[in-house]
Amino acid sequence: MAKKFDAEDIVELKNRKKRRKRLFRLAVVFLFMLVIYALYMYRDIWLPKLKGIGKHYQTIVNDGRLAEGNFPIEINSGDFQIGYGNDTIFLLSDAYIYYYNTDGGREKKRQHPYTNPVLNVSGKCAIIFESGGDEFTVECEDEVLYSKNQAQNIVFARVSSKGCAAVVTTSDNYACELIVYDKNGSIIYSRSCKDRISDISFNSDSTGCVVSFLGAQNGKLVTSAIEVKFDKKESVWESSTVDTFGLTVKGYSGGAVVIGSEACAYIDDNGQIASYYKYDGSCKGGDSSGGKTAVIINDDDRRKYTMALFSSADKPLLIDFDSPLKYVQVRDGLAFVMSQKEIKAYDFTGALRSTAEISDSYSEFRRGDDYIFLVSYDHIDRIDYNT
Repeated sequence: MAKKFDAEDIVELKNRKKRRKRLFRLAVVFLFMLVIYALYMYRDIWLPKLKGIGKHYQTIVNDGRLAEGNFPIEINSGDFQIGYGNDTIFLLSDAYIYYYNTDGGREKKRQHPYTNPVLNVSGKCAIIFESGGDEFTVECEDEVLYSKNQAQNIVFARVSSKGCAAVVTTSDNYACELIVYDKNGSIIYSRSCKDRISDISFNSDSTGCVVSFLGAQNGKLVTSAIEVKFDKKESVWESSTVDTFGLTVKGYSGGAVVIGSEACAYIDDNGQIASYYKYDGSCKGGDSSGGKTAVIINDDDRRKYTMALFSSADKPLLIDFDSPLKYVQVRDGLAFVMSQKEIKAYDFTGALRSTAEISDSYSEFRRGDDYIFLVSYDHIDRIDYNT
């Protein structure tokens, strides 16, 4: 016999169904909130992987046509040095320093007193020093900020974009001395070093720098680094040694990058070695900006030519080429690389952004905002270069 339901039973059944629906909705809402919370807590892991999704760049083929008018800039001196910053080309010969604008017009010419001059440029500022001598000069835009004589001979010097100068000299009692001047020529920091300094990288506001040192360990040359603030005696961090002959050090917000002759290493902001990559070939050059690094590696015996791109301390992205690589520069988040007859620009996902065919007579270049300045042994050319 079928079970009979009275009115109260029917009401109770309906209430149960309503309660189950409410509980189900609450469970769905709770689960949704849990997923949102988990996504938020682990955003540092998944969010970077989404960057670049949906961005598709079409490779730009620049025509490589040489600019006319004031170009080429002819160089009469057989031995010269070039720098670029703040829309200015700095050209140092054995007797003069010249300033050119991006149209090739000469804006300034000044004679310098140095026999073995060396040029270093950052932004709108330049430092010229006597290699093995005791004098240097810092210039910014159209004025000489200051000139100084050192008690010891100058090994090398670096300038910041704000006109600060870091000068490394010989020492009677130590491997070398480091002296840092502000934009007014006043000493703001000094340090006696037991190891030889190989390079210096100012931070963005010129309040400190990263310094790399060369040493020996188990019969091999090694490199270490420290970060210093000019208003403090203690180092911000000190790294352990890296198994390479350090050529360049570049500081950034997450620590520093050491580009060596055999390997490239990332150091985190606690001084720990975050990554180490040994080249498969000879290092032809490297550059780093904002933690993004490009190193060009040539192996002539195997005819293998590679650019290694590091966007962080992760393993590098390797891009192969058909001919030897000559020069590389990192600017505006892109790696510009010169081979024998071409300049290519890559982003750090490995995407080819632009190309331009060039003559094989150029040995290096400088990237401007909209241009590439091509450097030959006796002149400088300019091409338009869009990315």
